[in-house]
Amino acid sequence: MKPSFAEALRVWLKVGVLGFGGPAGQIALLHREVVERRAWFDEARFQHALSFCLLLPGPEAQQLATYLGWLLHGVRGGLAAGLLFVLPGFAVIVALSAAYVTIGDVPDAQAVMLGVKAAVVGILLQALIRVASRSLTGWPVAAVAGVAFVAMTLFAAPFPLVVIAAGLLGFVLAPRGAQTEAAAPVKWGPTLVTVLVWTAVWLVPLVGIGLLFGAQSSLAEMGGFFSRLAAFSFGGAYAALAYAKDAAVNVFGWLDADQMLDGLGLAETTPGPLILVLVYVGFVGGWNTAPAGLSWLWAGTGALVAGWAIFAPSFLWIFAGAPHVERLRASARLSGALRFVGAAVVGVIASLGVWFCGRLLIGEEGALEIPAAALTAIGLLATFGLRWGVLRTLTLCAAAGWAWGRLGLA
Repeated sequence: MKPSFAEALRVWLKVGVLGFGGPAGQIALLHREVVERRAWFDEARFQHALSFCLLLPGPEAQQLATYLGWLLHGVRGGLAAGLLFVLPGFAVIVALSAAYVTIGDVPDAQAVMLGVKAAVVGILLQALIRVASRSLTGWPVAAVAGVAFVAMTLFAAPFPLVVIAAGLLGFVLAPRGAQTEAAAPVKWGPTLVTVLVWTAVWLVPLVGIGLLFGAQSSLAEMGGFFSRLAAFSFGGAYAALAYAKDAAVNVFGWLDADQMLDGLGLAETTPGPLILVLVYVGFVGGWNTAPAGLSWLWAGTGALVAGWAIFAPSFLWIFAGAPHVERLRASARLSGALRFVGAAVVGVIASLGVWFCGRLLIGEEGALEIPAAALTAIGLLATFGLRWGVLRTLTLCAAAGWAWGRLGLA
């Protein structure tokens, strides 16, 4: 049943507030809320939308939320879902950035962060089990998932290459049939209007920042750089962050390497996309490069510039592309391509889980991190033993991490 707009708003806000765990955890949360609990979408419709979003630059989980909101209530639904997905995390990362530049650290933050990360392990594993059980419906797609996992885990294959290869294979192997290839005629006039409007929404404010503060200012540099990054940030958040780190530290000098590493740690404690770390970069970079007496203005504007440049393009991609993707749902070739992309997603989630657990549980000298392992066990018990939801599990693990830190063990 199609929900009311008010009911959908409550769910999008819930997802934005509880969206920890990176894209895998966020996609799992979306799936649980709109497919399993409320049946707003069936599995095929959800996977179709997800597969399209994985082919786009930018934060795929936010784009998926935007797509789902658009399917329910048009443009206003897409705007609501996409904005509510980002705004809670944006507010948190700005607050943490302000605390960072003024007092240098947040009391007990590291211990709480450890608990949150430990809870994410269970969320990731639960997401992997659920997505695999629905996506791997035959040996061809299972084989694609396995190859994707090996390619990314052992050979560090680029994410876009893995997804594109899976999609092409599915396209080639899809069964032919005239009756399934029919699709509604494509109307390019409305698409052109959508592209022009949302390109203006994206770029005009950033041009205005350059005119207001000067084309050579750090704020204008941020607008240009983050816009380029948004347009070409294929490969997930970590691929984009590798490029952003080098540019912010070595090219533009907005902040130093230690500040960048601190930002990555802070971003992992916030809900929403990990790419929100770029809001921290904009805030701290603005603070560091501000003229005398304008630190807060420069920092706040830098955060807004980064957030706008990174997330506004997502609405352009979805509102311009989703109508055509929906018209092609009947295409056997497109369905085959997206089915194999969905299978590759299983391998990607598994690879992400291995990478995340390795960082969390194994120390620099190859030894097991006992506090992290103990907190992870608590999170797994809450998720699979007690069958707790995301909020209760995160709260428990964060509190356990804080207590562990107070005892001097974390």
